[in-house]
Amino acid sequence: MTAQLNPRGDVAVLVPAAGAGVRLGPGGPKALRRIGGEPLLVHAVRRIAAARSVHTIVVAAPPGDVRAVRELLAPVAELIVVPGGATRQESVAAALAAVPPGPEIVLVHDAARALTPAILVESVAAAIRGGEDAVIPVLPVVDTIKEVSADGVVLGTVDRSALRAVQTPQGFRRSVLAAAHAAAVDPLTDDAGLVEKQGVRVACVPGSEYALKITRPFDLALAEHLLNAEHLPDVAPAAERG
Repeated sequence: MTAQLNPRGDVAVLVPAAGAGVRLGPGGPKALRRIGGEPLLVHAVRRIAAARSVHTIVVAAPPGDVRAVRELLAPVAELIVVPGGATRQESVAAALAAVPPGPEIVLVHDAARALTPAILVESVAAAIRGGEDAVIPVLPVVDTIKEVSADGVVLGTVDRSALRAVQTPQGFRRSVLAAAHAAAVDPLTDDAGLVEKQGVRVACVPGSEYALKITRPFDLALAEHLLNAEHLPDVAPAAERG
């Protein structure tokens, strides 16, 4: 059954899903790899569509798979599918250009974070609605972090108390994200980095341990295990821990 998005919602979610997923090994585009018998993209879109604030979802698909992705997602949610670009940044820009008039809050979400709970979407959107221009979900860094030279020698230990691991969805006022992409010169790995270069303040909200990024074969196995658990909760964002 197709999820009917909220026509009174104020949030558009962009899902760049054109990446090859080289670190996952052979097997086609990363967003179309399967856990629980379904592609990561299906899981991700299903959870996004469950967030009541969402008005529009735009997926940037591998250029040769646009029709197939549209057909794949048609039973999941009402959405727009556009061809992605050669880089993540190009895919986000293409998806942003396809957002119809209306939503003034735009979230960018990795399809590889397929188990992200809907409540995290709402948390990020609420922070933008509350006055922030840009918001990222984060978790504390729990491992000891070393700075290491090119030849493998430890240069020092980094104070992790001020470090955070960044997740998606990342949220922005639509005008802020559009201006950042229009001004972009060098490719960056996340959209918050683009707006930071424009001098925009980026606020943080607590992330979710379920919003893990599926990048390596181990991550795929972990996500499969979580999905096959007796109950995969739509958990609240994890409280920050020291």
